[in-house]
Amino acid sequence: MKAGGGGPAGTGSGPARADGRGRRVRGRLLLLPASSARLGTLSAAALFAVACAAASSSPGESAGPPPPIAGESPIAFFLRGGLFMWPLLICALVTIVVIVERFLTYRRQKVDTRRLMARIIADLRGGGIERAKETCIHTRGPVAAILHAGLSKAHLGPVSVEKAIESAGAIEAAFLERHLAALGSITHIALMLGFLGTVSGMVRAFDAVSAAGLVAPRVVATGVSEALITTLTGFLISIPAQIAHRYFLSRVDGFVLEMEESAVELMEFLSEEALTGRGAGPNAR
Repeated sequence: MKAGGGGPAGTGSGPARADGRGRRVRGRLLLLPASSARLGTLSAAALFAVACAAASSSPGESAGPPPPIAGESPIAFFLRGGLFMWPLLICALVTIVVIVERFLTYRRQKVDTRRLMARIIADLRGGGIERAKETCIHTRGPVAAILHAGLSKAHLGPVSVEKAIESAGAIEAAFLERHLAALGSITHIALMLGFLGTVSGMVRAFDAVSAAGLVAPRVVATGVSEALITTLTGFLISIPAQIAHRYFLSRVDGFVLEMEESAVELMEFLSEEALTGRGAGPNAR
């Protein structure tokens, strides 16, 4: 069996493009943007300064009721996060939907490629191209799809087979990558919304200090808690989304490799049969 990257140009260019896109996407998502890191550092520094000032104030200067903590319901915790918790909730729902949909899709598309190729080769030798095409029709997955496309053009010659496999491979790769761009974007958007909520909470904290004329824990607690809740929520969404995104890209790479290897094996078999003039050649029925 040949390596997937060593296949003919027609059999691998479609999936190879998908693989290239996947690698570039992963490269972009591997590290946080520099602006995000700087914003998070500045936000943390400002919150630390406010907390230190509040801690250094005397207990008698505190004012206002403390925010509810003990026995707090998830809804109350969510509402304390402020306005930016709502777009974060949308990001969380989209992440869950995409992860479940992609997981089920890849699970349905997975087949035993070695067993499939052995069966197709046996069909080509025993019953011709039509029987092999029937096997592909009744088998799920991208490998069977590109093999069926190539076998359908076998009577037109090797060049037509390569072009058919290339086109089918591009379509299957696009299907496998569907929704992954959205999942990758959420890893950034959730972080940005979390940091934006941090800034909003800091503004509220400083407004409370300005209105009260003093720095006390109870004065700044509401704004600081909003800042920390949104930051925490952003990370809780972004980290699983990042893990799932990279896992799904690895699954796409696996499918692409299987498509390339199977296409190379089919092309080699058809070329050998055509040279020897046996019944599984391009003109076989």
